[in-house]
Amino acid sequence: MARVWLIRHGESESNAGLPGGEPGASALTELGRRQALEIAESLAGPRLIVTSPFLRARQTAGPTIERFPGAECEEWPVQEFTFLGELHGQVTTTATRKPYTEAYWERADPHHAVNGAESFAALFTRTQEFLARLGGREPGPIAVFTHGLFIRAVMWSLLTGITTPDSEAMRGFRTFADTYLVPNGDITELRYTPGKRIPRVVVPLASRFADR
Repeated sequence: MARVWLIRHGESESNAGLPGGEPGASALTELGRRQALEIAESLAGPRLIVTSPFLRARQTAGPTIERFPGAECEEWPVQEFTFLGELHGQVTTTATRKPYTEAYWERADPHHAVNGAESFAALFTRTQEFLARLGGREPGPIAVFTHGLFIRAVMWSLLTGITTPDSEAMRGFRTFADTYLVPNGDITELRYTPGKRIPRVVVPLASRFADR
């Protein structure tokens, strides 16, 4: 059984509503950097530290990597689901992206992808590859610094058993994603053995900062 911590990155500039361009380039805010320190202090000796290639996840992992210099460090394709290809190369905010986001989910086409974006079906291919990779690792704590929609996709796939989603499944995931909250700095603990799926939620660290 692999003990895995799925860790959403700290608050990014995009999360704070600031304008940004490429999906992977948004950096942490001051709050996000504080959350990264809190995460590092809360973990107990990961054997392996995995990061998404996106900047905000790598920055969040930084304090944990510094605290545990003996841990292995690897970059895996656990980046966020980026589906708004029509906006690639433009500077946008959460507000300007909202109507495009709503239109994407209303389309409910798991194979729709434009201008280098990822399709919903491809996202679930990544979740299965991720779980297979976990299953091939030796037991031991693994800290995975990743993103909100990717964490939800992993959890939803484990809970439902769906690995190749159709339109109905895509609509179901949207409902799940809207109700299963994964705050910035949240840690979701997963005890994973291939064929036996036991997800367990741990303390969401971001809540410590909610009123500051």
